[in-house]
Amino acid sequence: MALTKEQIIEELESGATALGIEYGSTRIKAVLVDSQNAPIAIGAFDWENSLIDGYWTYSDEEIFAGLAAAYASMKADVAEKYGVTLKRVGALGISAMMHGYLPFDAEGKLLVPFRTWRNTTTTQAAHELSELFAFHTPERWSVSHIYQAVLNGEEHVPHIAFFTTLAGYAHWRLTGEKVLSIGDASGMFPIDSTTHDYDAAMIAKFDELVASKGVAWKVEDLLPKILVAGECAGHLTPEGAALLDADGDLEPGCPLCPPEGDADTGMIATNSIAPRTGNVSAGTSVFSMIVLEHALKDATVPEIDLVTTPVGDPVAMVHCNNCTSDINDWVDLLCEFSELMGTKLSKGEVFTKLFNAALEGDKDAGGIVSIPFISGETVMGVQTGYPMVVRGQNANFSIANFMRMHIMAAFGALAAGNEALRAEDVKIDKLYGHGGIFKTPKVAQSLLAAALEAPVTVMATAGEGGAWGQAVAAAYMARHEDGESLADYLNNKVFAGMEGTTLEPDPADVEGYRAFLATFKKVNEAEKTAEAVL
Repeated sequence: MALTKEQIIEELESGATALGIEYGSTRIKAVLVDSQNAPIAIGAFDWENSLIDGYWTYSDEEIFAGLAAAYASMKADVAEKYGVTLKRVGALGISAMMHGYLPFDAEGKLLVPFRTWRNTTTTQAAHELSELFAFHTPERWSVSHIYQAVLNGEEHVPHIAFFTTLAGYAHWRLTGEKVLSIGDASGMFPIDSTTHDYDAAMIAKFDELVASKGVAWKVEDLLPKILVAGECAGHLTPEGAALLDADGDLEPGCPLCPPEGDADTGMIATNSIAPRTGNVSAGTSVFSMIVLEHALKDATVPEIDLVTTPVGDPVAMVHCNNCTSDINDWVDLLCEFSELMGTKLSKGEVFTKLFNAALEGDKDAGGIVSIPFISGETVMGVQTGYPMVVRGQNANFSIANFMRMHIMAAFGALAAGNEALRAEDVKIDKLYGHGGIFKTPKVAQSLLAAALEAPVTVMATAGEGGAWGQAVAAAYMARHEDGESLADYLNNKVFAGMEGTTLEPDPADVEGYRAFLATFKKVNEAEKTAEAVL
């Protein structure tokens, strides 16, 4: 039952709330929830990565200025809605884009600018490690980045005393604790789901490998400590409170849950942490997470990453670097054209109109195909993205098909990658979609169902995304009863009675998407040629 405004004010003043803050690719979002796990205030800060010296990065200054700005925006929302100055929260959690590389020296100095998941500069390292481990090791994983730095002979390598992910970095600054959730840690180094720790045999192999390259440190001494959902990961220090709230109103001392990756907050936000359930998170990148009921027959399949749930269960992940960025660029162009013609429209209205138009398009998008790769796309064998649109001479080049093509293409690499999952006979009972692309009802949802040939459910909270999921993780840490699993907490206290819409794949849409995907794969060869030539 929803709380009254008076009850919410009482919880705000007593600190019976939970706050989740997530660093997304284009937005840092803060979501404050009440004791019923319902969002009561939201804040955000928009940011964008930059390509500097060959690496996709965000500046160290913006990482923390953006954190404070997102918190300030949420705090202002509290003041506007409830007339309260936010001074305390009951529990807090930080989450962020998984993977990437943030190395520090013994004094805590960042040795090189943050190298994000988007970089495809670690091909040699990822290949060698996959061979060494007999385990698919993606290019974006932290271990690939650190080993590539070793191979490159980079000056900072001998000085590394610690490395972590973006969520781990922010959490460290807020609490002083060098820890990580098992889900985010599984994007740093392979995990043993039976021990809930880094894989000991692979640790030994890696240490021997880097020692042969003249490296003195051992990787187990550099990695953050692993925690699972429900454990306390430290408390907000006075310095951390000042970092979050520039006004100085926020009291220190609240407990923090383990810092999490956006893949796992997506699992929480969609209640898809049980075996044979899965979710698709769609934003700048897109990935599917399917919780496995048994080990894969082949751990070396290059399209499938083996990661974990927030409690350590094995997950098959298909991760693609590109999803909505190209759509956003085209919508910006069309908005600019509209303004040039004397009609200024809100971007939200343009998105809604164009997405709905896509439902009127031909099932195969009329013979036009987009390759929406702003950055490299490992699943498709592309190292440097060159977005392109290709249409046949007799293509039906209409607005409806143009938009349908863009949405279908946003899921193209994901659909290609998930063919490997079907080959592994992975069963999916429930698939949940979340992210802004699903805000327009039924459009992206129906096309995703066609792309993955599985029913897709979108919950009422789909647009809240990972920040809400991490607020729920913080609430679980603070409020769960002894012996209450995360799955039980989600089923009984978060999602019970929550509305959702499920769409089965339409046979005509599936047939159209199969035809589109076949052409998408062919045009991808032209993308590779563009990369080679340009």
